[in-house]
Amino acid sequence: MTATRPARVPRPRTGTGTRTGAAHRLLPLAERILGARLPVRLRAWDGSTAGPEGAPVVVLRSRRALRRLVWQPDELGLAQAYITGDLDIDGDLTDGLRTVWGAARERGARPPELTLADRARAVGTMLRLGALGPRPPVPASRARLGGAPHSKARDRAAISHHYDLSNDFYALLLDETMAYSCGYWTKDETEGRTVYGPADAQRDKLDLVCRKLGLGPGSTLLDIGCGWGSLTLYAAETYRTRVTAVTLAAEQARYVREQVTARGLSELVEVRLSDYRDIEAGSYDAVSTIEMGEHVGDAEYPGFTATLHRMLRPGGRVLVQQMSRGAVAPGGGAFIESYIAPDMHMRPLGDTVSLLEGAGLEVRAAESMREHYPRTIRAWHRTLEERWAEFGTLVGEETARVWRLYLVGSALAFEEGRMGVDQILAVRPSVRGRSDMPPTPRHWYGEGGTR
Repeated sequence: MTATRPARVPRPRTGTGTRTGAAHRLLPLAERILGARLPVRLRAWDGSTAGPEGAPVVVLRSRRALRRLVWQPDELGLAQAYITGDLDIDGDLTDGLRTVWGAARERGARPPELTLADRARAVGTMLRLGALGPRPPVPASRARLGGAPHSKARDRAAISHHYDLSNDFYALLLDETMAYSCGYWTKDETEGRTVYGPADAQRDKLDLVCRKLGLGPGSTLLDIGCGWGSLTLYAAETYRTRVTAVTLAAEQARYVREQVTARGLSELVEVRLSDYRDIEAGSYDAVSTIEMGEHVGDAEYPGFTATLHRMLRPGGRVLVQQMSRGAVAPGGGAFIESYIAPDMHMRPLGDTVSLLEGAGLEVRAAESMREHYPRTIRAWHRTLEERWAEFGTLVGEETARVWRLYLVGSALAFEEGRMGVDQILAVRPSVRGRSDMPPTPRHWYGEGGTR
């Protein structure tokens, strides 16, 4: 057998500035730990810089950034350094993250195992730079949940952490539809003299959902995880459908009720602040769940699909719009799980289809919308940057930086295929197998036909 050679570690490079500066001390250490050239340039608190010319610049604003990485040497440590402002990117954050993740993919191999001498040198470097010391405090914006995962009380706390940030925050971030889910972009953002923007993409998505569900005057819809009521209000106003809207977030329920009253829809819409597990059995014509299933949990998902089946009359349809992800980081990664959506769980599309079928539903169509999500998220990100001072006043600088990192990272995850999002349409067949589905889906896309 041929012996495996140890990973070759590149020789440290020199950069501009004082070669005894903090950046020059850190560069060889970082490259030794990574087992590869550093794909970014470093700028330290003392003004020293090192690393490849023209690369995105990572700015270490204080020794505390290093201290965070000493105590948490992973994605979460980097994220916490960024959201507290101890670490920053000089320039476009999207380009910086794209460069780092691209380099990680190209490298592929695991970093070399560090010897005792390597570890001793690392400790010595950190000591000389003044980076050793007590563990920095956890940022205040981190979720703090207790109790058993996916108990009703913990689920309420998890949903509240994300969605009860404040209605004013989401009203500032989102367009006038208040749809906080992937839009459906049927046109370029500007076509001739007609401006087509995020609100148009959301309305096209809402109309597509209504068409797939076959809604019309007198239809009944159960909207589980209704958010700020974008689908609920659209179905009631445009299709004259009777809607029962369900959410766990108190701020959302309050907002939707106010909109129902303001739009004169009280006879068509009922809003419930409730866990989906507490919904009484129904006989609805349609059930929708738009990017809510990610919050259900892996072990609880079979019970969730059974609820979807139980709520439908025979021949009734359900539409699940849901994000998907492979076995790696099904919760979205340490940062997402800690600061954005605790207890979130995603799975591959095929697994979700199998779970729906296992509940007795017949899956009739699945449509990928992955390329639509980067456009949707980047519209939110543009708003965040354009109105940065307002967001900072509303929720504070730290939370605003959490959302900047979240939006940039999420858009890249969909762009690069590390995450997906799909609309899955299923039906509850009658005992004799009737689905009451149209023979073709042409009318879903405005090509005529019957519901």
